[in-house]
Amino acid sequence: MFCDPGIDDSLAIMYTMLDPELELVGIVTGYGNVTIDQATANAAYLLQLAGKYDIPIIPGASKPVQQEEVSFYPEIHGEGIGPIQPPSDLQYQIYPFDTIRLIIERYRNELIIVDTGRSTTLATAFILFPEQIKMVHSFYVMGGAFFVPGNVTAMAEANFFGDPTSSNFVLKFAHNLTITPLNVTQFAILTPEVAEAISENERNIYASMIAPVFEFYYEFYKESVPGIPGAPIHDLLTIMLVKNPTIVDYIYYDAKVVEDIEVKGMSYIDFRPTSNTGETRIAVNLHYEAFLEEFSKVMLPE
Repeated sequence: MFCDPGIDDSLAIMYTMLDPELELVGIVTGYGNVTIDQATANAAYLLQLAGKYDIPIIPGASKPVQQEEVSFYPEIHGEGIGPIQPPSDLQYQIYPFDTIRLIIERYRNELIIVDTGRSTTLATAFILFPEQIKMVHSFYVMGGAFFVPGNVTAMAEANFFGDPTSSNFVLKFAHNLTITPLNVTQFAILTPEVAEAISENERNIYASMIAPVFEFYYEFYKESVPGIPGAPIHDLLTIMLVKNPTIVDYIYYDAKVVEDIEVKGMSYIDFRPTSNTGETRIAVNLHYEAFLEEFSKVMLPE
């Protein structure tokens, strides 16, 4: 998992830790929602709460390839995981970047890479380990907004906006690629009722965190999207599709990201009737009840 936790990335990590059918074999952290140092500490804290000390944490990129000033989003994701800060004396081991190559080789043809943050680090892995990247089974990328408004600008979603050059690189060279854009992730809403049920579930090891984290996250969305019934957990949906691909509908097109400053980060496909379709699987419609059922099955263990 390549990520920048962040609240929704953190929920994706929690979900993966709790789902017995998913095996997380490494976390690569990067800048985005928060700084790379904060993202790394947040990931380590979540793994330790789950008693998972053997999953390598690999710090990745700290800024985009354009070398411009990086924006973080404390008003959405807080200074830690929402209002929760990992302990100041938290001890954890970090692994060198080459560990990515070793993990790919170990799980040859079985490894799935899920990228829920800026794609700078994943693009770097493509450049450094071109032969190993061919051994990856498939890729899932959270990013983009096709024919719907963005969430950072009118045109652009945050991950593609954060480093459109790297996003373009990944979209061009990744095989067996699935994109989960805002088309579906904005409707993957965690409601107050479900959050409360999780916080009261004694079998969920993260139960005590859910209420304060959700409330922090939801406060932002109530102001930015008046009337929204909950908070969208964009990155978690991306993880869920690895095991539950049918909770969304797809179209197949080659996607690109605009790098020009005027519409930076805008994702697009050639949707004209005379154009050719492509091989990239793009999620466009969420089946909410199926999503909620799968989410509850994992996050509300019996």
